[in-house]
Amino acid sequence: MKQIRTEDAVGHVLCHDITQIIKGVTKDAVFRKGHVVTKEDIPVLLSVGKEHLYVWEKDENMLHEDEAAAILYEICAGKNMHGSDVKEGKIELIADIDGLLKIDRAHLAAVNSLGEMMIASVHGDFPVKKGDKLAGTRIIPLVIEKEKMDAARKAGGETPIFNILPFQHKKVGIVTTGSEVFKGLIKDTFGPVIKAKVGEYPTEVIGQIYCDDDKAHITDAIMTHIKNGADLVICTGGMSVDPDDCTPGAIADTGARIVTYGAPVLPGAMMLVSYYEKDGHTIPVLGLPGCVMYAARTIFDLVLPRVMADDEITAQDIAMLGEGGLCLNCEVCTFPKCGFGK
Repeated sequence: MKQIRTEDAVGHVLCHDITQIIKGVTKDAVFRKGHVVTKEDIPVLLSVGKEHLYVWEKDENMLHEDEAAAILYEICAGKNMHGSDVKEGKIELIADIDGLLKIDRAHLAAVNSLGEMMIASVHGDFPVKKGDKLAGTRIIPLVIEKEKMDAARKAGGETPIFNILPFQHKKVGIVTTGSEVFKGLIKDTFGPVIKAKVGEYPTEVIGQIYCDDDKAHITDAIMTHIKNGADLVICTGGMSVDPDDCTPGAIADTGARIVTYGAPVLPGAMMLVSYYEKDGHTIPVLGLPGCVMYAARTIFDLVLPRVMADDEITAQDIAMLGEGGLCLNCEVCTFPKCGFGK
């Protein structure tokens, strides 16, 4: 850094805060470290007694923090989001729509591993709402080598690190199994829970079919929903390993591709995720364990947002839920602002 006359400081970068003190009124920085001095700033600087300033010496191989933040934003920002105004070398990403946040975790880690720069975000694969803050970017020093930011561009990959997938409107068919419900011996308490949860998304429940514990009947019910235009079929009941629990087999008999039967998540270990292909369309068919009926949050809350955004789930995705897959059943549930599923 170097000392220069305030009148000669236009275009230079301040190395320190400039504080204004007015007794009984204010004691605060009128300009922060890193501020680029403009012509209009000169009278203000002189009015607070700054006839000389310490500024960074200009170097064509260095970038100011605001310039570097813009590059990080460019690396990060994908579909359906925008950036905040740059402030003190930081730009934040803001959601433009309700949807599912997707993060390229490998490239995020690659950029953050370079040092002297950072990208901090909320968790991916969770729903976000329009206006939500998604991430913040900045460099650590006040200035940084252009070469370092070129390396960040390379580390960030060819596509943006963050994207928001919009939720898709879906027609939902529900299949409720269990002879006790089918015969009217007990009241169905599963259906209302499913309707409430899918109701948080752009959905239309096109029907609920009750089945006894006959595998062929369950398969027929699933296919009836699909023939009637369902974009998502949800099966409840009959998901454990008891001999008369045949919902997994009934789903398999539709010809659906089973992604996983079982998940490292509690509550929700007996979850089944599958996809049925029809006329070039992929229709998720889910088998929900009984815990979804009574537990506040389960694996269904982790899977449903991805299903609603047409973000296909793999067996590896389910396997990775093990870390963070234990719900602590807190007295006051704060999901998703907790560790469940993360």
